[in-house]
Amino acid sequence: METYLVGGAVRDALMGLPVKDRDWVVVGSTPQAMLDQGFVPVGRDFPVFLHPHSKEEYALARTERKTAPGYRGFAIHAAPEVSLEDDLGRRDLTINAMAIAARHAPALVAHDNGPGAHLIDPYGGRSDLAHKRLRHVTLAFREDPVRILRTARFAARFADFTVAPETLRLMQDMVASGEVDHLVPERVWQELATGLMEAQPERMFAVLRACGALAVLLPELDRLWGVTQRADYHPEIDTGSHVMLVLQRAAVKRAPLPVVFACLTHDLGKGETPTHLLPRHLGHEGRSAHLTKALCQRLRVPLDCRELADVVAREHGNIHQSMALGAAAVVRLLERCDAFRKPQRFAEILLACECDAQGRKGLQDTAYPQAQRLLCALSLAQAVDTETVARTALSAGATGPRIGVAIHAARVAAVAQNLA
Repeated sequence: METYLVGGAVRDALMGLPVKDRDWVVVGSTPQAMLDQGFVPVGRDFPVFLHPHSKEEYALARTERKTAPGYRGFAIHAAPEVSLEDDLGRRDLTINAMAIAARHAPALVAHDNGPGAHLIDPYGGRSDLAHKRLRHVTLAFREDPVRILRTARFAARFADFTVAPETLRLMQDMVASGEVDHLVPERVWQELATGLMEAQPERMFAVLRACGALAVLLPELDRLWGVTQRADYHPEIDTGSHVMLVLQRAAVKRAPLPVVFACLTHDLGKGETPTHLLPRHLGHEGRSAHLTKALCQRLRVPLDCRELADVVAREHGNIHQSMALGAAAVVRLLERCDAFRKPQRFAEILLACECDAQGRKGLQDTAYPQAQRLLCALSLAQAVDTETVARTALSAGATGPRIGVAIHAARVAAVAQNLA
């Protein structure tokens, strides 16, 4: 039995990056032999075990055979005769298909000095690292459509890497053959969410567009390219380009995932603007909210992301124009954003809107005073003693909704008195 450190840990060590998660492959063993040594089985579909002490994952070397469309349509073969090279050959990209024997791994991790002469690299991963190239290992790549998403995600993580032309052609063939149609929503969201939090998330969508997968997975987003906007508001003109610039701003600000996702979806409605109305997009906010809701249901997007994206889609235009709003309109805006119950989420809504305002060609450093003004208004309105207002209204005979009207009026008065 031989054990090897594989995948991302080896890649990151070669790149001089911190080695975080470590994955191991065991060659020449069986499930029973792993159990006899105290390993704990965790893989439902694959022979994967947790080490009894380190709790790191150890997988038996395996090969895969395509049996049906989609990423679940595989027959797994794990047996002592499966070699390390066989196992590495089923992986997605050459930069993830390198290994080092366990006996050399401590030096790799402890000193972060790279595997050196001990590197096992049957598919040229080290050369592709040197040439900053994302290249598939073998034609087995085409059997798993998730690899399209993973390749796009690595393009977002490693901003100076490019997808090898032959790999891009293979991805295009996979899209054309319908493989992407069989991806399950949860896995699509998992890969998209990870890619959205990378250093340059817009590069993920560039790769997905280039291979045709974006039109299948996110048609609402794909149709934004080629849709014009008013040049006086959007010097970049193209709506798809604008959304990518907004993502760039979110990445620079290290925004949390709900904010980044809201940045991605805030202008989806512009893709449904009738051609004869272009470059104006009246009412696109409502259309964006409708499309975002459908997208979130389709991909089973988590609640925090879908709720923030909904509010940003509906209200970003009003928030942009809020410098001209009086106290009553500002309080109504705060209420629609549920800012009194969820002030932290409201701050995230404003951050998404700031990214939107700055995600325009040449305007990335423009100040966004709307955020500070609305936060100030919220603070003033929050200072109102709502219990006292409610008791006063009750003593005057008010009930139910009329009490809410009294609280609203008190908040408007507080904002009007102090808001610049």
